[in-house]
Amino acid sequence: MITSGGYRIGPGEIEECLMKHPAVAMVGVVGVPDKVRTEIVKAFVQLRPEIVATEVLKADLAGFVKTRLAAHEYPREVEFVAELPLTTTGKIMRRELRRLDAERKAGS
Repeated sequence: MITSGGYRIGPGEIEECLMKHPAVAMVGVVGVPDKVRTEIVKAFVQLRPEIVATEVLKADLAGFVKTRLAAHEYPREVEFVAELPLTTTGKIMRRELRRLDAERKAGS
């Protein structure tokens, strides 16, 4: 569960929405710390092989969610990844995505 700006947001609904975008092969959504909103929604997106990652595509993915779900549910950060960490049963390991985000932010 993600708490952002007083709203409780389930990542599954956002993942389901993003999976409908033609560029997305797989997606994992987590909440990452934010000074203003407690957490913000961040999407880790694995693109289809023929798709090129661009800043325009990041904005398109956020807009795609914003027009289909509530305005507070869209991902304020989108990161493209080569592959997502999965359990042996094929579920996305969200704790690994949160750890990855924290490591990258600490390194920059």
